[in-house]
Amino acid sequence: MSLPRSVRTTAGPSRGIDRPAVRLYSRVGLFYGLAIAIPWALWTAASLVSRAGQGTAARWATSGLGLAGLASPMLTAAALIRRDPRLRRDVIGRMTAPRGTALAWAAVAIALMPIALLAATAVSVACGGSTEQFELNRHSAVMIGTIPGWVTITLAPLLEELAWHGYGTDALTARWSLWRTTWAFTVFWALWHAPLAGIRGSYQAEVTDTGPLAGANFLLSLLLFTILMNWLYYRCGRSIWIAVLFHLCANVGNELFRTSPGTKVIQTLILVPVCIWVLWHDRALFLTRPETQ
Repeated sequence: MSLPRSVRTTAGPSRGIDRPAVRLYSRVGLFYGLAIAIPWALWTAASLVSRAGQGTAARWATSGLGLAGLASPMLTAAALIRRDPRLRRDVIGRMTAPRGTALAWAAVAIALMPIALLAATAVSVACGGSTEQFELNRHSAVMIGTIPGWVTITLAPLLEELAWHGYGTDALTARWSLWRTTWAFTVFWALWHAPLAGIRGSYQAEVTDTGPLAGANFLLSLLLFTILMNWLYYRCGRSIWIAVLFHLCANVGNELFRTSPGTKVIQTLILVPVCIWVLWHDRALFLTRPETQ
């Protein structure tokens, strides 16, 4: 049986949310329940192992548990998608067809977060911050067990977005407006990251050790990040690769330079008016409820 026209992949940017397509993603409770319970269990175990010792066996065990937790939401999404041929066709279409992935949109996904960071660095330096922040960060301090920071920074966007925008975001948007979905997902994502703060060497542990301001900035940045990523995702016809690209460039950009924690706060403040403009410019996209479409 073929999909309805509204569900099949078509080229070109979407001017709204494809409600018939997103309603296919119906197992919202099961997906989010497993997507948080499994990583929490694995990362809690990784935290205990990483704090218990730094021997070779402990470091490898921490690496394995860390990667398993990172991959588990993607595997959960894959299991749910595999059971429904309509979902399989929809996901394959969103991963293979050029759904709105014009060069202009790809350029926004690539450049937005790095440009915000460079602008924040310029402000920081102008206010007396170190010019060393413009230097390349050749050795990321982030490391989970034996896994170098650059591996997790580049691998996480792929594994996460295959879950979050392969299944999770559509499952929420099928029921709520995109604005409510964005808030709900931000809360979930913040809770999802929480156990990572206990794993020695992780980015979240580094944020926690830096202090309360860094922690508050991380939470606010999650909301702004989710607004921008969901905007790009739906404006590009639910392109999973646009979400991956945006997430990847944000991760790499934030670790590419020797940026101070204070400059990351400035970056967040710069993104606030950008998000306000996005919300106002595309208010119909964010505020329209499912029952009105």
